[in-house]
Amino acid sequence: MSQYGRRPDAAALEGIRYDMTGNNAAQSSDKAGRKPIRKAVFPVAGMGTRFLPATKAIPKEMLPIIDRPLIQYAVDEAREAGIEQLIFVTGRGKTSIVEHFDTAFELERTMSDRGKDLTILDPTRILPGNLVTVRQQVPMGLGHAIWCARAIVGDEPFAIFLPDELMIGTPGCMKEMVEAYNEVGGNLISVLEVPEEEVSSYGVIAPGARISGKLTEVTGLVEKPKREDAPSNLIISGRYILQPEVMRTLEGQEKGAGGEIQLTDAMARMIGEQPFHAVTFGGRRFDCGSKTGFVEATLALALERPDMAADVRAIMQRLLAQ
Repeated sequence: MSQYGRRPDAAALEGIRYDMTGNNAAQSSDKAGRKPIRKAVFPVAGMGTRFLPATKAIPKEMLPIIDRPLIQYAVDEAREAGIEQLIFVTGRGKTSIVEHFDTAFELERTMSDRGKDLTILDPTRILPGNLVTVRQQVPMGLGHAIWCARAIVGDEPFAIFLPDELMIGTPGCMKEMVEAYNEVGGNLISVLEVPEEEVSSYGVIAPGARISGKLTEVTGLVEKPKREDAPSNLIISGRYILQPEVMRTLEGQEKGAGGEIQLTDAMARMIGEQPFHAVTFGGRRFDCGSKTGFVEATLALALERPDMAADVRAIMQRLLAQ
């Protein structure tokens, strides 16, 4: 049975720690003194007001792109990268996110009795102890949400996933970032190139030395600059690997843009004190925090599925011809 099944093996039940790909997880640092990336924080406490009334009772992270909720895409990306422990920073009304990764005994029993294949549920299975939730009681921004996970993160480097940012590619974005981390260590952020006229809508990096085709030193960060003031056209795209010191930076940080504690501000303060690099993701990004981005992602992924591409293409052609 899959390691994500209902009956973990005896070793797992005895408390021996396994990573999410089934391998023994390395506790120690590598030869360069770098600790492995074992933990990931998913800030999922937002109210999703841009999608009301759909998100009045359903978390925006549970809205499906075809037949998988947004949070599932992010978790799958984390697993591909070897992440072991998922830390969900939640708020009121978000219990269905956790339930999605719980065992649905009645559903599975009914499916089994009817002879249905349960492998479709494999991506939703989490080993006991590998999913942790903490509460963000007050919506005070992304930086505050990350800070809420400080006790679980401890003194380890960790990844951050913004589920609204749907990253599609092979290998996945976080896998590319972990590979870069194993090379240079420190802090990393994923970036994408956008047309210059779009930079004012995003956080933008000031690039330094080019380390490789995909890896660039970061010398500064600017939040939503004017086009003429932007240091580059490389925008931050919702994936991070940060050292635990960011928690101490966030601890005493004052409110920034929008009256919220901004993660970008904390990272900017760490530049120059720790290594900071950007990984240019080779795949695609869909802004599923916007309605048009959500529709675009749904259509794009549907057109790539053999079981529905032809029908969806025909529907689109028919609608466009009207």
